[in-house]
Amino acid sequence: MTAIAVTIAGSDSGGGAGIQADLKTFSALGVYGASVLTALTAQNTLGVTAIADVEPDFITAQMEAVFSDLRVNAVKIGMLSKTGVIEAVAAGLDRYAITQTVLDPVMVATSGDRLIDENAVAHLRRYLFPRALLITPNLLEAAALTHEPVARTQEDMLKQGQTLLGQGAKAVLMKGGHGTTAECIDLLITPDGHDVFSAPRIATQNTHGTGCTLSSAITAGLAKGLPLRDAVHAAKLYLTGALQAANQLQIGRGHGPVHHFYAIWI
Repeated sequence: MTAIAVTIAGSDSGGGAGIQADLKTFSALGVYGASVLTALTAQNTLGVTAIADVEPDFITAQMEAVFSDLRVNAVKIGMLSKTGVIEAVAAGLDRYAITQTVLDPVMVATSGDRLIDENAVAHLRRYLFPRALLITPNLLEAAALTHEPVARTQEDMLKQGQTLLGQGAKAVLMKGGHGTTAECIDLLITPDGHDVFSAPRIATQNTHGTGCTLSSAITAGLAKGLPLRDAVHAAKLYLTGALQAANQLQIGRGHGPVHHFYAIWI
């Protein structure tokens, strides 16, 4: 059977993040990708200039169209900027009994632009933390969700991840991409303990869409039947390769994208 993953997220008109990055990642990893758009952004490598939210009723219609026809193995959730959107997505997950879900709590773009309404953060905790197999905050997002300073050590990351478990998350991947150490360290934290995933930090400004790419790569692994830890490990390797090859691309004048197809393009 063909592995199928769905991304429920916003569109990036510049193609480096959001729905576009997710679908590229699914394809690069041998998974068929479908999509449910939650927002449109006018965006490029320099930043976000406008956001248009998709109405909750139309999000519901997209989910019904996709899930009633496709045998979906895993779902990645990205940009959900409004409370009504979050409620619509949660209801759709329940309607179709979707359990293999990765929630990337997208709050701020690489450019620094805020992508979520303040009121929506509490809704993420209430409606989607309990429904997600994994949440994948970066250090800035984890700090905002836990009302703590940005983590600077592994101990800080572990503490904040455990706090997020206490807020209802089933498992947390604390992403260390915003750290400053020579190694980029991610922590997978579950009620049973934690695992450390480390890779050399890559010197490149082409980092647009790294969070989307990692979470969608994990989703692709889950769609292919990998256990969670194995899916995280495989996704970390894929993103590291995409970052190492990122300078082969010359896209835009700001933070360019990672190279999703580094193993395919010659």
